[in-house]
Amino acid sequence: MRAALLFAAVAALILVTGFVQSWNTALLILNMGLVSAVMSLGVNLQWGFAGLFNVGIMGFVAVGGLAVVLTSMPPVPEAWGAGGTRLIGALAFGAGLIATAILLWKRMPKGRNRGLALTALMIVGFFVYRWILDPAVDAVEAVDPAATGYLGGLGLPVLLAWPIGGLMAAGVAWVIGKTALGLRSDYLAIATLGIAEILIAIIKNEDWLARGVKNVIGLPRPVPYEVDLQADPAFVERAAGFGLDAVTASTYTVKLGYGVLFAIVLVILLVLAQLALHSPWGRMMRAIRDNEVAAEAMGKDVTRRHLQIFILGSAICGIAGAMMTTLDGQLTPGTYQPLRYTFLVWVMVIVGGSGNNFGAVLGGFLIWFLWVQVEPMGQALMSVITAGMADGSALKAHLLDSVAHMRLLTMGLVLLLVLRFSPRGLIPER
Repeated sequence: MRAALLFAAVAALILVTGFVQSWNTALLILNMGLVSAVMSLGVNLQWGFAGLFNVGIMGFVAVGGLAVVLTSMPPVPEAWGAGGTRLIGALAFGAGLIATAILLWKRMPKGRNRGLALTALMIVGFFVYRWILDPAVDAVEAVDPAATGYLGGLGLPVLLAWPIGGLMAAGVAWVIGKTALGLRSDYLAIATLGIAEILIAIIKNEDWLARGVKNVIGLPRPVPYEVDLQADPAFVERAAGFGLDAVTASTYTVKLGYGVLFAIVLVILLVLAQLALHSPWGRMMRAIRDNEVAAEAMGKDVTRRHLQIFILGSAICGIAGAMMTTLDGQLTPGTYQPLRYTFLVWVMVIVGGSGNNFGAVLGGFLIWFLWVQVEPMGQALMSVITAGMADGSALKAHLLDSVAHMRLLTMGLVLLLVLRFSPRGLIPER
């Protein structure tokens, strides 16, 4: 009953937004709330099930966004002809170099010779790799840099980018997990945060990959374009039957289309997460979370299970990142900030209820609603408070300027109140 009432309250907040402000705003909050719920579900899988403190959520979300470009954008034939084959060859050489170094480390006996051989291999291999890569990158980025300057994608349907984004994030998580999951929880947090920043730096600076900070715009959409709907006489007639003009009706239709797709993904992931939670595997993961030493004494491979759930949670975050980039219609690496894509997601999980999948989903909707609505609410509140103050007053100007900080203040206040009065979240773990 408590969970139902809380979800009903959040739904009422979104409906009130539609009636008081606009339905466009309400639908935008709904869509981003669905995406945020998927993100928090992935983090809850790592933290709520296994106690893994991942502070690199931003990196996995960005990898999911990158997958949309690599999957759905059409290839650029001129760029491929200029240096695409050589660039792919350089990447294959780099992967082979790393594999050779790992094999060398495992096969050679410990000692000075192994260290010298590995050092020589990496130094020579690095210069050969750059000799192959750099000319190819320069040639690709020189192809119409104002419009392209990158290789493009595979030209596949954009909906395929969502599971591919999850797979790419899972692959990155496997590499990170193999190197970082053996660390203590606080060191794991530092490592994941640093690796996330490295991923963002790569996406920003490697223009051949996704145009870097020049952004990739015009991504394909899984729903119709508004102008196409407005040009359809049947759609215009149906819109008139509801008392709407074609422009407004097309905007609502597109946002509702995204909402339906996002809701389907969320429901599927939520059902799978619930089945996992109540399975023997889920009970084992919570046992490992509560007491690793006891679980290991019972024969459980703790490191392997940690890697497993780290990959699963990161894959869900990658799917959410692909969904969000599809909704935006563009990839903008400069917008990936830890405050938005790490701290805020953690607030969603903690406020909703760590260890409870429905709590994570509730936190995603509630915190995103507050993130969007607090600033206009703060603006209205400050306007009322300063209404009687003289124009040009320093205090009035200061109070009105402080509205921009209402978001951060509110997030901190909500987090403190929940931790004080409901420390296990609004919907606690059973």
